[in-house]
Amino acid sequence: MVDTQKIVNWDFAQTTTNVYAYEDSALCHSSLFSEARPELFSGTRTHSSDRTMDLGLAEDHFSRPVGSFVASDIEQLKLAIEECKKLILELPEHSERQKDTVVKLIHLRLKLQELKDPEEDEPNLRILLEHRFSKEKSKSVKQTCDKCSTIIWGLIQTWYTCTGCYYRCHSKCMNLITKPCVRSKVSHQSEYELSICPEIGLDRQDYRCAECRTPISLRGVPSEARQCDYTGQYYCSTCHWNDTAIVPARVIHNWEFEPRKVCRSSMRYLALMLSRPVLRLKEINPLLFNFVEELVEIRKLRQDILLMKPYFITCKEAMEARLLLQLQDRQHFVENDDMYSLQDLIDISSGRLSCSLTEIHTTFAKHIKLDCERCQAKGFVCELCKEGDILFPFDSHTSVCHDCSAVFHRDCYYDNSTTCPRCARMTERKQDDISDVKEA
Repeated sequence: MVDTQKIVNWDFAQTTTNVYAYEDSALCHSSLFSEARPELFSGTRTHSSDRTMDLGLAEDHFSRPVGSFVASDIEQLKLAIEECKKLILELPEHSERQKDTVVKLIHLRLKLQELKDPEEDEPNLRILLEHRFSKEKSKSVKQTCDKCSTIIWGLIQTWYTCTGCYYRCHSKCMNLITKPCVRSKVSHQSEYELSICPEIGLDRQDYRCAECRTPISLRGVPSEARQCDYTGQYYCSTCHWNDTAIVPARVIHNWEFEPRKVCRSSMRYLALMLSRPVLRLKEINPLLFNFVEELVEIRKLRQDILLMKPYFITCKEAMEARLLLQLQDRQHFVENDDMYSLQDLIDISSGRLSCSLTEIHTTFAKHIKLDCERCQAKGFVCELCKEGDILFPFDSHTSVCHDCSAVFHRDCYYDNSTTCPRCARMTERKQDDISDVKEA
C-alpha cells in the first residue's frame, strides 16, 4: 500500500525523479501510477520512446483539473501546493482524483522551482576560486551537481561547468563551493603522489572529511568515511562518489593498472594529468625495465627517433611532409627518451603504443634510407672494415662513437682494440693546428 502522507511530503527532487522515472517506465509497476489514465500525460504510450513528456507547466494541462488553482507568482504557487497537499490527504486512497492531484502537485512544484531559478538573470561566465564557470545550454537531466550531489534538472534549472576541471554545479550551489579549480593545481604543481595509498589515519583527520571537514566515521555515523586510494585520506560521501581511476604509484611500483576508488578531486586531477610527461622512470624505479620487456622496446624506439630527428629538421622534404607531426600527441617523444606520461604507461601495458610507435619508426626510417637522397647522403661507411651498405645511427646492427658520433658495424667496433678512426683524425688535426700556431 502507498503511504499518502509520504507522497504529500515528497521534496522537489523526489517528486521530479518519480515523474521522469514514470515516463521511462522505471516505475510502471508502482501501485500509485500503475492504473493512471494515459490522458494524464501528453501523447500515448504507443508513441515513439523519443517523445517528450509535457511537464504540465501550462495551467490548462489537465482535461479534468482538480480544484481551481491560480499560480501567477511564487506566493500563490506555494498556497496552491499546500492546498494540493491537503486535498490529496482528503481524497480516497488510489482514486483517480487522488492520482490526478498527485501529478498536479508535481507540476506545481516544477513551476515553483522554475520561478525560483530564473535563467535569464544568470551571467554566461562566472569566475570563482580559479574556476571559470560557463553556463550550460544543454537540457540534459542526467548530470549530477558536484556540490550537493543531487540531479541537475537542465530543463528548469540553471547550471554551470568549469571549463578547466569540468566541475558541474547548480547556479544556487556556486556560492557554497570551497574547492579551488584542480587545473590550477596541475599548472602549479605537475607531479604525482608516488607513495601507494599514504594513509595517515582517520584520527589524524580529526574524524572529518579531508576536503569539506564534515564529521565522518568508519561506522557511517553521522556520515560514511570513504578512503581515496590516491591521497590515502578519508572523505565524506559528498566529496567521494566511489569513482575509480588508475593510480600512478601502483603502476610505477607494481605495474598494476586496476582502477581504484578515488575522491572527486583526485579523479579530476588524475584526468588532467593523464597525458603530462612527468614520470622519469629510470630515477623513480629503474628496476621496472628489468621486468617489463615492453618498456625496453619502447625506450629503444624512442632513442632511435631522437637519432632520426636531426635528419628531419635539416631536410626540406621532411619539413614539407611534416613527418614529426605524427608524434604531435606525444611531443615529449621527440625531446627526450626518459620521460613518460601515465597514458604512455597505460598504452604500453595494452600494447597500443608499441604498435603505433613501431609504425612511425618504420615510416621515418623509410624516408631517410630509401625515399630521400639528401638524407641518404648523410649516412656513414664503416671505417674499420670499409665494407657493407651505408650505415645510420638508428640501425640495429650499428654502434655509435660517443665522442664524435661516427657510426660503425657493431661487431667491428667492439672487436677493434684501436680508438675510433674519426676521433684519431680529429685529434691529429688539432695537434697540427697547434704546431702551426707555435711556428708562426
